Amino acid sequence: MQHDSMLAPNEFTVVSALHACSLSENPIHMYQIYGHIVRLGFESNVFVVNAFVTALLRHGKLLEAKEVFDGCPNKDTVSWNAMMSGLLKHSYFQLPSFWYQMNCEGFKPDHFTFATVFSGLAAISDLNIGLQVHAQLIKSGHGADTCVGNSLCYMYMKNWRMLDGSEAFHEMNCTDVRSYTQMASNYLHCGDPGKALELITEMLKMGLRPNKFTLATALDACADLASLEDGKKVHGLRIKLGSQVDVCVDNALLDMYAKSGCMDEAWIVFRSMPNRSVVSWTAMIMGCAQNGQAREALEIFNEMRMEAVEPNHITFICVLYACSQGGFIDEGWKYFFSMTKDHGISPGEDHYACMVNLLGRAGHIKEAEELILSMPFKQGVLVWQTLLGACELHGDMETGKRAARHAIDLDQIDPSSYVLLSNMFAGLKNWESVRMLRKLMENRDVKKVPGSSWIEVENVCSVNPA
Repeated sequence: MQHDSMLAPNEFTVVSALHACSLSENPIHMYQIYGHIVRLGFESNVFVVNAFVTALLRHGKLLEAKEVFDGCPNKDTVSWNAMMSGLLKHSYFQLPSFWYQMNCEGFKPDHFTFATVFSGLAAISDLNIGLQVHAQLIKSGHGADTCVGNSLCYMYMKNWRMLDGSEAFHEMNCTDVRSYTQMASNYLHCGDPGKALELITEMLKMGLRPNKFTLATALDACADLASLEDGKKVHGLRIKLGSQVDVCVDNALLDMYAKSGCMDEAWIVFRSMPNRSVVSWTAMIMGCAQNGQAREALEIFNEMRMEAVEPNHITFICVLYACSQGGFIDEGWKYFFSMTKDHGISPGEDHYACMVNLLGRAGHIKEAEELILSMPFKQGVLVWQTLLGACELHGDMETGKRAARHAIDLDQIDPSSYVLLSNMFAGLKNWESVRMLRKLMENRDVKKVPGSSWIEVENVCSVNPA
């Protein structure tokens, strides 16, 4: 078209070209098109500006997009929505101030604006502004939109307002499979996998067809509950969907069987997977380690390397955990050092905690403490609590006191450190120290989370204090 002198592009032409540029990997085309826009005199056209801002944001050019947006003399709601969408992706903490600016300048938000703002407020867990936006939503009449309702529920649930989130969900005029799936995922986030399963069951009774995200969420809920029967039902749905699912669903299925202690079924799922991701291998390694198959876990890791699948930092946590479960000290050191040497992964606190656990369980308390002190970054609570647990196991009072002192100095309200130290004192029949420690917990208002056990009989779950 540019080579044909008889045809001159208009504003609709350049808008389409900018949309194409937003989907292109090379941002140079976008700037070339904008050069033509300036020569044609379309740089103040709001449709052109909106398209250019969108293209800039999709290429991660947030500051440039903001500059173009601020320079537009005749912005509309689409302009604000484009910027908000970019902020949600690249800088969501700026969304509240941008929302206020939009309202102060007299622009009325639409359903897309509300959905974007609620998603951003969920990300930053800002309930106060969320309540204000919800009030404005009620006045605006956009509350019937499904996307807005989903985002509103997400905002409440991310702020642990389960009742408000549930009410918002049931007030939605139109719910689809995405609504149910996201709400079930919200319940999982809030630590209520039972409610997540109830909601998915309700969705199925309504005749809504589950998708791969629904199945993955349901399987995660079953894994959290160790509910094998429900997990098998979801497995049946996965078989019905066939090729419509992907490796994420099979990973969740594998994890469910492993957490339910059914390693034979986990092995069958793992071996039947046509494509295994690093998550698949990692889940299988952890499943074996948690179910008394530490040696098999390391064999899977070696097989993974032979298949040229590159492990990540979580894989190594699982491998080191398997070493600690099996008491494989030499293998543990080998894998620990290979992280940096062979894979370029710097060990984090979780990796050090696994090594401390491995050494501590084997009675190498001094070596474990030396490892903590040699860490190249500041030690956290986890490694000291791990050492304290090892000291309790082996009755090492002096090292245990030092570990407890470090742990409590780092977090004075974490009950785990006090409980571990108290148990160590009790094991050595030092009842006076136990009494003093409990008094200290009372003075600092440290609450021990009570243990509980649960049993399901005829689909009724009973929870009892331990």
